[in-house]
Amino acid sequence: MNSMIKKSIFIWLSIIPLAILNGGFRDAFLIPWIGEGFAKPFSGIILCLLIFLVSLVFIPRIGKGEPTTYWKTGILWIALTITFETVFGLAIGNSFSELLKAYDITTGNLWLIVVIFTGITPWLVAKIKRII
Repeated sequence: MNSMIKKSIFIWLSIIPLAILNGGFRDAFLIPWIGEGFAKPFSGIILCLLIFLVSLVFIPRIGKGEPTTYWKTGILWIALTITFETVFGLAIGNSFSELLKAYDITTGNLWLIVVIFTGITPWLVAKIKRII
């Protein structure tokens, strides 16, 4: 496996615990404090910020590449995210239809935006850090 791909997978893996902690923070503190209607989008924004910050620190360590390298990394991250979320969600007893509800932004859940942002972030950070 290409070294850049391996490194990008490790970066993505470092985001998983932060995403889980963010969900716990939302459920334990944000929902009781500001209600589910505000907590869901706020939690989505927090997760996007966490993904961006982790990427800002670690994407430069992947090394220089072509812009397509970072777009491919983003697509890989999207695939890994959707796969993880689906397998984990089904493993803890959620139905497939419940998992699909997370992608409905009209409910205030920004999960779809988070997934899209996850895909854009490697390229965005590479551009900001001037490594492409």
